[in-house]
Amino acid sequence: MSEQTGWSEQDSATYRALAEIAVPMRREFLASLLCLLPFGKDETFRIVELGCGEGVLARAALTAFPKASVLALDGSESMRAHAAALLEPFGRRAAVEPFTLEARDWFNRMDGADCVISSLVVHHLTADSKRQLFREAHNRLSERGALLLADLVLPQRAEGWRLYADAYDAISKRQSIERAGDTALFDRLVAERWNYYRHPDASETPSPLSHQLEWLSDAGFDAVDCFWLQAGHAVYGGYKAICGIGALILPDALAAVDAALAANAGVSDWHTRI
Repeated sequence: MSEQTGWSEQDSATYRALAEIAVPMRREFLASLLCLLPFGKDETFRIVELGCGEGVLARAALTAFPKASVLALDGSESMRAHAAALLEPFGRRAAVEPFTLEARDWFNRMDGADCVISSLVVHHLTADSKRQLFREAHNRLSERGALLLADLVLPQRAEGWRLYADAYDAISKRQSIERAGDTALFDRLVAERWNYYRHPDASETPSPLSHQLEWLSDAGFDAVDCFWLQAGHAVYGGYKAICGIGALILPDALAAVDAALAANAGVSDWHTRI
């Protein structure tokens, strides 16, 4: 994330405050992506994450795959500081570095990586920039590589907009009650106009899912698919190799995400105290 995407440090602070409910079914959203990594739990492999935010997905990946390493990139200084604190226990297995999503000077950081992942970031790119990213990722990933995205997708009819907007609100309201016992977090989410499908923002440029699957195929990826979709939030991507040995089951992935979220709450409390 970066200023060029229309994302500010204030947006980072607001997201951290609302993160528990701002992503519909966040546990399942992130765990689904982890299950799709085409590697055994004890394999050594390297991940590049685009727009790591708080570092929750990176921490969950490092927990679920004890021999993996992650290069976590983000454009927000405060998010990088938060992610660095969350990932500090993993030592050299984790690195947090700055980047500007729309630039081209970071593409070489994908060279030889085994997986490129991203959560709620790529939708800030234009259609042409998404296509370029998909091509660059395919050309730079290792032969066993994969590009896996968890992101907003664009409805193509009014019915889809209404469904996604209503589902987003319903899930966020339920999550607010489950997490805090009331609707206070949801009320703030509404006040912040955070539901993209009810309040489209010109700085965010999601693309239709069907288009992105086609672009992934055009870039050379195989086994391109959408694997999870809820309230406009999809997990999708493609692989360079048809066959893999991914062995992470959903309960283990959920446990890794839960552990990362629990650790993240501690980091958030620390930031609040200082």
